[in-house]
Amino acid sequence: MTAAAELIGVLQMEIWLGFAVFLRVGATIALLPGFGEQSVPVRIKLVIAIAFTLVVAPAAPGVLPDFTINAMVVLAMTETIAGVLIGLGIRLFVLALQTAGAIAAQSTSLSQILGGAAIEPLPAMGYILTVGAIALAVLAGLHVKAAQLLIHSYVLLPMGLFASGSDVADWGLDQIAYAFELAFLLAAPFLLMSALYNLALGVINKAMPQLMVAFVGAPVITLGGLFLLFLATPIMLSVWLSALDQFMASPFEARR
Repeated sequence: MTAAAELIGVLQMEIWLGFAVFLRVGATIALLPGFGEQSVPVRIKLVIAIAFTLVVAPAAPGVLPDFTINAMVVLAMTETIAGVLIGLGIRLFVLALQTAGAIAAQSTSLSQILGGAAIEPLPAMGYILTVGAIALAVLAGLHVKAAQLLIHSYVLLPMGLFASGSDVADWGLDQIAYAFELAFLLAAPFLLMSALYNLALGVINKAMPQLMVAFVGAPVITLGGLFLLFLATPIMLSVWLSALDQFMASPFEARR
């Protein structure tokens, strides 16, 4: 009976730990690229969250409070907020890529093609870049890096403790600023091509006012944008993946 009572106590603590870890993992998975997309069924997300919980829970440090209603409420708030912060930090890289695709499409007059093909309306360039980036990240071991990040997050965001509001605000502003900086960096070749294209049209229009340069130049900018997308996509995705890996290695480090 004594051994059975001890076993029950151990099982209760393990279930309590699993519940606490699941709160953080579930919030992160809901925002994780690839695994948390709107096209993924909710049941599949639940299975993925449980699988991540089984991986993270044995390595999660921290001292759990006694199983009480107050402790459950506190953990539900702290762990969910911690998971949301981690997930938002990763999701910002996807938003940066979507922004870069929108800038590139607008610069090359391709912003309206297949705009509503995705769940989130995106230009064709943004949709191609986003799908390619998510596939590349998953092939590069996103699930392993996410598990390592979640385990390491218990050192940065201890279980049961709220993060400082000022620190979270500073970190969020830094991440958003870095996301826009990354988006502009990725779209820079298209912006440069657009500037050169418009400059050339201006010169041609000045030299030949009777020529309808807009009709002549439209196919050029469209074909040039597609060709530049073909050339620049591997480099853009490699730069994006490198930035994502740096975040996964040190999520709360200043980026700027």
